[in-house]
Amino acid sequence: MNSSVQFVRNLLKYTFGLVPIVAGLDKFTNLLTNWSQYLSDGFVSMLPFEPSTFMIVVGVVEISAGALVLIKTKIGAYVVSAWLVTIALTLIFSWSHVDVAVRDLVMAIAALSLAKLSET
Repeated sequence: MNSSVQFVRNLLKYTFGLVPIVAGLDKFTNLLTNWSQYLSDGFVSMLPFEPSTFMIVVGVVEISAGALVLIKTKIGAYVVSAWLVTIALTLIFSWSHVDVAVRDLVMAIAALSLAKLSET
């Protein structure tokens, strides 16, 4: 793998490793944003517990996915890509924060690119 490709792979690896960990940790503190605002009223009404509890579960998933990218990059990148698509679809179906949904789909493509770069 040439040095430019290796640089891009490493940049994506640490981006998709560290950003989900930071976002996941923030689900416990809400310092960056109030994460529950991204849940639609319909979804919240189906939850058997408080939205903040759901966001803590999401945080654990995101921390785990980020750590997986750092440890097993190819598998972790596929997990992060699927997670981002799931978030985007949820936002699109509720037709809220569609701008975030589009951004998450773009990030999912980048995570998928990392997975493909990690196959060699």
